[in-house]
Amino acid sequence: MSGHSKWATTKHKKAAIDAKRGKLFAKLIKNIEVAARVGGGDLSGNPTLYDAVQKAKKNSVPADNIERALKRGSGAEAGGANYDTIMYEAYAAGSVAILIECLTDNRNRAFADVRIAVTRNGATLADGGSVQRLFSRRGIIEVAKQQDGRKITEDDLLEATMEAMPEEIIDEGEGFTLLTDAPDLVSVRKAIQAAGLDYESADVAFVASFDQAIDDVEQAQKIERVIDALEDLDDVQNVYTNAKFSDAVEAALSEDD
Repeated sequence: MSGHSKWATTKHKKAAIDAKRGKLFAKLIKNIEVAARVGGGDLSGNPTLYDAVQKAKKNSVPADNIERALKRGSGAEAGGANYDTIMYEAYAAGSVAILIECLTDNRNRAFADVRIAVTRNGATLADGGSVQRLFSRRGIIEVAKQQDGRKITEDDLLEATMEAMPEEIIDEGEGFTLLTDAPDLVSVRKAIQAAGLDYESADVAFVASFDQAIDDVEQAQKIERVIDALEDLDDVQNVYTNAKFSDAVEAALSEDD
């Protein structure tokens, strides 16, 4: 979800990008390990693992890192950790709901880090269930419109997924987002592939039942700060929110970057 000398600014930006890439790689590797431990290391028989590996590849995680994660998760190689999934809940400025999904091998550390990130950035932790009830698990598949020189249309996707029947196809401008029931994600993804089309990502995620409109720039900045702080934590895999910034707020935030 932002100098003095140009060289100093460039170095700072590169360091920030490299740090974010390193954290993303670590989270994608952790997903692979957990998927392999739960469902086995065979990609053909473990669709959750297949999607985790594909996501890692599409984000340029090195093949050696992926292979080692598969071996650790499946038990073929020592060194794998036992991770627990924990959900934390919070409210940020403007009564925005935040759902925080952690994958951790140390519950005490995860809670302490999340609490600090939330409270130091002007948000408050919420009672269990008060935020999560506002979200439901949905399958989300992203498909680019331009693929190998071909322009993909909504009709192409409708035809490809006629039998699998996604709930909704949303035109996002440069691509499409397909929403499904969580259990239907794999069948819709396979239908897209069977039609000779590619996809950018396929994930089961939490989607808010309603959006909380944010028209104030200062509120939006506070929301971004707490989300950035949470996403920077090693134990946090995903942060979901129902914040919906207005076009004017989005434009103002872009100018600040």
